[in-house]
Amino acid sequence: MYTAPHIVLPQIPNLHRIDTYLANGGYAAYRKALSMTPDQVIDEVKRSGLRGRGGACFPTGLKWSFMPKGNDKPKYLAINGDESEPGSFKDRQIFESNPHQLIEGILIAGYAMGVKQAFIYIRGEYHKWVNMMEDAVREAYDKGYVGERMKQTFGGDYTIDIVVHKGAGAYICGEETSLMNSLEGDRAYPRFKPPFPANKGLWGMPTTINNVETIATVPAILSMGADAYSKIGAPGHAGTILYGVSGHVNKPGVYELPTGALLTDIIQNVCGGVPGNKKVKAVIPGGSSMPPLRGDEIEGVRMDEESLKVLGTHIGTAGIMVMDEDTDIVKVTLRIARFYHHESCGQCTPCREGCGWMEKVLHRIEHGDATSSDIDLLLNVASNIEGNTICALGDAAAWPVRGFILKFREEFEARCKPQRNYISLNVVHGRRATADTLTRSY
Repeated sequence: MYTAPHIVLPQIPNLHRIDTYLANGGYAAYRKALSMTPDQVIDEVKRSGLRGRGGACFPTGLKWSFMPKGNDKPKYLAINGDESEPGSFKDRQIFESNPHQLIEGILIAGYAMGVKQAFIYIRGEYHKWVNMMEDAVREAYDKGYVGERMKQTFGGDYTIDIVVHKGAGAYICGEETSLMNSLEGDRAYPRFKPPFPANKGLWGMPTTINNVETIATVPAILSMGADAYSKIGAPGHAGTILYGVSGHVNKPGVYELPTGALLTDIIQNVCGGVPGNKKVKAVIPGGSSMPPLRGDEIEGVRMDEESLKVLGTHIGTAGIMVMDEDTDIVKVTLRIARFYHHESCGQCTPCREGCGWMEKVLHRIEHGDATSSDIDLLLNVASNIEGNTICALGDAAAWPVRGFILKFREEFEARCKPQRNYISLNVVHGRRATADTLTRSY
């Protein structure tokens, strides 16, 4: 059984309160940003090497530069805190322990892009953390750090308003264009791209969407400078990252470490190893949607996007899921497939139909009623989903299924039998069986 994640508490007591945050240098990075031009702030974030922490790893400063210049129309910033990926639980750590660093990051990003309205979109099931974030935003308003009173607090003419929005309770809401539809009050269906959000986003206006951790990192970049930040972690994927480690480890939790940390170091030294000193059988490095690694290939593996890409997987949300030698890989694969089938919005046929077929075939394998041809069928279905949907949920469903089969095919083969049984009942679907109605027992 997986153990519940242990949340690592902050070093500074009550850091979630604005007075404590201010006493420890809070909002100084925003004041520094105000001494720079918006373009200089964007350039600083570009030079830092910060890449998005929501899964796609897109360069943050480059994304900000796509926002059109000028104030001829409203511009929006949406902070993606939907965090519905199994194995990912790092954004809620920021909501709970350091919400004002997120708010400060919003002020910096908003100033850099000329945004006057920001939305923090939080997973619908995160009731506790929605309330915590609302309390922090209320504190910021009361202190004059957000809203119209910013002019008196910081000087100048720039102001921004922040709205905390409770999500619609579906995994698909974490896809950026679905998030925008949900914010607008519509069903969370992904949108075709182009047009991209920077050109036509919320209510048809220019919009930038960033992950919670991405925005919360920005104050540190302004404080220490882009050059210093870019030297932390792996080349090409700079900085620290919040690793959410769950599964078969002695100390699961959220740990901030440099990118490029050795995966074995994280498991053995940071998280105290595997219970009972058992062997690692598999690791999913970035949340349930990422292809897995076998336990016998993780030696020397570094946790950054470029290193993992060489191995055919990705860092994703840095949600490391560890499985020991007793793990039933077929059951794990079925459970993941069931999740994505349930969470598919149904808009795209390959995802809507393919996710259902993957779950059914895996259920057949798990219950010992499959042949080797079903394994090949699974691979075929996964390949027909990948790259053929509007959003990346199809890829998220296909990658772990295909990855587990390619890495552990022998375990799937062991659950299969030489040939399928045929229905031998006299009645099929309430009718007398005939040669036309006899069919395989699917």
